[in-house]
Amino acid sequence: MGIRNKPDIKAIHNKLIVGNCLQELEKLPAKSVDMVFADPPYNLQLEGELRRPNNSRVDGVEDEWDKFDTFASYDEFTNSWLKSVRRILKDSGTLWVIGSYHNIFRVGASLQDLEYWILNDIVWRKSNPMPNFRGRRFTNAHETLIWAAKSADQKKYTFNYEAMKALNEDLQMRSDWVLPICNGGERLKNQSGAKAHPTQKPEALLHRILLASTQRGDVVLDPFFGTGTTGAVATRLGRNWIGIEQDETYAKIARDRISKVRTLDEEALETTPNKRSLPRIPFGTLLERGLLEPGSILYDPAKRHTAKVRADGTLICSNTKGSIHQIGAHVQGIEACNGWTYWHFMAEGKLKSIDLLRQQVRAETG
Repeated sequence: MGIRNKPDIKAIHNKLIVGNCLQELEKLPAKSVDMVFADPPYNLQLEGELRRPNNSRVDGVEDEWDKFDTFASYDEFTNSWLKSVRRILKDSGTLWVIGSYHNIFRVGASLQDLEYWILNDIVWRKSNPMPNFRGRRFTNAHETLIWAAKSADQKKYTFNYEAMKALNEDLQMRSDWVLPICNGGERLKNQSGAKAHPTQKPEALLHRILLASTQRGDVVLDPFFGTGTTGAVATRLGRNWIGIEQDETYAKIARDRISKVRTLDEEALETTPNKRSLPRIPFGTLLERGLLEPGSILYDPAKRHTAKVRADGTLICSNTKGSIHQIGAHVQGIEACNGWTYWHFMAEGKLKSIDLLRQQVRAETG
């Protein structure tokens, strides 16, 4: 059964609503969720059954929920749920929607018509895609995700840049993601051993999405919940979730699946904070705390340049005075420099970055 009008949003945290997504979305309060992940019907327009070279049948998507009479009816459906989602998202919220070449361009056009603002399009390149058995086209080896804000004017939204960089071995995360499709032990099966759901998404994909664009305790809505991948990953990562699914069979599988998931402990849930979110520590604070003394000599990493620390937190080098950033840029002959990573002090016979001292102050001040 569906939920009643205007529910207390906290009362349906971590709950699965069984019903038509268009009807149930209308009942959710405005500006009540932090992120939406949507895996809508792709409208695959399949013509006849697909078989492998050995004549075995490919288990594709043939369910009624993926079929629409016309592109116009699909567009009407898309516009309806996108309008509702935009109303439900907080002003700092974002939407992720995934699709294939069958539908993602139409979804993207609807997003822009409804004044969403596209932040990124992500190519999910499948490391183990299904082959093209007919041999008449390129193998479809990717799907596309669109990440969008509510509007072009939206100044605030969550992007855990440093966490994504850490996840990628300290390299900036790119917009092409190589991840396997859902298979093996992760692929849910029904009692007959067949796929429980034809389009189950891998948990690795949702792990990356939730880690990138939500914080612990945030509320994530999935209006096409299926077998509950979003709910399972959200639970593990300490996020709240709300799911909508019209098929009772899928809903039961999702509930059973999520009931077995445990939230990670507090220490495991800690992620690398964004530097912009950290408290600003002026260089002069290091002098006030006695971590550096006026008159100390700072060095670049190769000890080619030196500068003396002055009592007011500025540096002097060859009669040129300025901040750690200005003097770092001056000695290198460049426009700008991050003085925190450029300048080093001598301790125990070794050069150490002054950024270590900044981190110490941040830790002491919480």
